Amino acid sequence: METHFSFTKPLLENLPALAPGERVIYHDTHKNAAGLQLRATTTAKTFFVQKRVNGAPQRVTLGRFPDMTIEQARKQAAVAAASIANGANPRAEKKRRKLESKTLREVMADYLEARKNLKPLTKADIEKSLNEVCPEWMDKPLTRITPDAVKKRHQDHGEQRSQARANLAMRYLRALFNFAAAEYQDDSGKPLIDINPVKKLSQIKAWYRVDRRQTVIKSHELGAWVNAVLDLPGPDIRDYFLTVLLTGMRRTEALELMWRDVDMTAQTFTVRDPKNRQDHTLPMSDYLLELFARRKAAAASDFVFADAKGRRISNFRRAQAAVTKATGISFCIHDLRRTFATVAESLDIPAYALKRLLNHANGADVTAGYIVANVERLRDPMQKITDYVLKAAGVKETAEVIPLRKMG
Repeated sequence: METHFSFTKPLLENLPALAPGERVIYHDTHKNAAGLQLRATTTAKTFFVQKRVNGAPQRVTLGRFPDMTIEQARKQAAVAAASIANGANPRAEKKRRKLESKTLREVMADYLEARKNLKPLTKADIEKSLNEVCPEWMDKPLTRITPDAVKKRHQDHGEQRSQARANLAMRYLRALFNFAAAEYQDDSGKPLIDINPVKKLSQIKAWYRVDRRQTVIKSHELGAWVNAVLDLPGPDIRDYFLTVLLTGMRRTEALELMWRDVDMTAQTFTVRDPKNRQDHTLPMSDYLLELFARRKAAAASDFVFADAKGRRISNFRRAQAAVTKATGISFCIHDLRRTFATVAESLDIPAYALKRLLNHANGADVTAGYIVANVERLRDPMQKITDYVLKAAGVKETAEVIPLRKMG
């Protein structure tokens, strides 16, 4: 339904009542109307102008009555009509303005939604890093983040706090800009982001050189470290530390290990959806078999490493501090994986077997692609690593397997 009359405030305030779902278009016939119209529904009265752009009808929403007065609406209608007459595309301009106003927080949300294959921890780290390094930018339009601002923020955080975290946050920011350039385009297909400001760090060689951490528990330290771990109160974190050391699993891989993926009969366990997305099955050494059997008998959760109340273990800082205080050995969980790899290499375990134990991607290694490392073929290397650690720890002196103390 449409009707024409010269808009006045009383007339618009007293328009006929509408039924649910009904919509009426009113045309302003005032001499200064410039094509002004009003769309009335049961919930709102909205001013707009509708013109043809390149043969297609384009609607420009101006505002709602009575928040926008009739006089204001007529002026805005005239501006919109003149803009269209000069070749502008109001819908395209509105889209551009909306995209240009996208904040870093909004772009990050779009990015995380689009990258469904990212692991939850990676998504959490992206949010954490950007909120840590550039919190003032989170509600700032992405288009207003300049190369000079990136350079300064990277430099300030690196000098005042952490060079590694400064690098990481800027790598994440670079990914968001690349995403925005590909995802946000105007009607002509032109990207709204035409420059990635993080490129400046490469152009001026400003990235911090952060050497990869290489710390391991040395052979002569294993005895003190293992015995300090065995002295920890309660079996849960103790078992977790020893399992990571004796399997080379990543921190979260061990934490997320579930009983349904532990085969006590076959004496194997499977890590699901690890870093390289390839499920990873490993054999248990004899010590690990005993450890898993004991934990299984007392299990109160679907997760292998949970406490007596079924809660997955967490907060290792106190246990790490206790071991460090007793031994003088400072370590992080990933150091245990590096120690496993170092021990394996010292035992001359074949490179392909070591890759399989650590579940490293083969990448461009064509030969490795033809080698299928059967789980049983990994059992002997796994046992050798366990034996070495036990002997280095001073709790195994012969080839016979002697259970570590405090197994109960």
